[in-house]
Amino acid sequence: MSSTIRDGEEKLLMNWLEKEGIDYNQMIDYSIEGRDVMIDRHTVYIGVSNRTTKEAISLVNELLPAHEVIPLPIKQDYLHLGCVFNVLSPTEALVFSSAFHNQELEILKERYNLIEVTKEEQFTMGPNVLSIGNRKVISLPVNKYVNEKLRERNFEVIEIDISEIIKSGGSFRCCTMPLQRA
Repeated sequence: MSSTIRDGEEKLLMNWLEKEGIDYNQMIDYSIEGRDVMIDRHTVYIGVSNRTTKEAISLVNELLPAHEVIPLPIKQDYLHLGCVFNVLSPTEALVFSSAFHNQELEILKERYNLIEVTKEEQFTMGPNVLSIGNRKVISLPVNKYVNEKLRERNFEVIEIDISEIIKSGGSFRCCTMPLQRA
């Protein structure tokens, strides 16, 4: 973790992984935070942010030779990739375009039908939904535009109000660690 306020969080995860017999690699010299990592099948998108370094991304690329690792620099105003981009299905994703430079935005447009998030709903973590598979998405009720756009695309939107979490800079995806999507 890059911020000292997060010191110790990784120990809880490492203890759980060891208890479950799940292999992991600990990064000592580089910083990478989970909300900068977005996995879609064999592609791993990693946000280059104030909390995730290029060196960490290079190491992930080495550790995952069977995956395509794509760095996505985001503008400095945004905390993590998950605050501005989120994969919903193999063909659709939420995006707040203003957080990206043109080159990265073009990469995403080539791969997904993008659903644009408004500036207001980016602030209330509109992209930070939890896609649980089978076109079901958990989202905040306050993000009415995002939820409407998802319903128009035949997603079942499950609205749960945990809006207090926004004060700490996160939402549903930040509160979870999906291991498998249905």
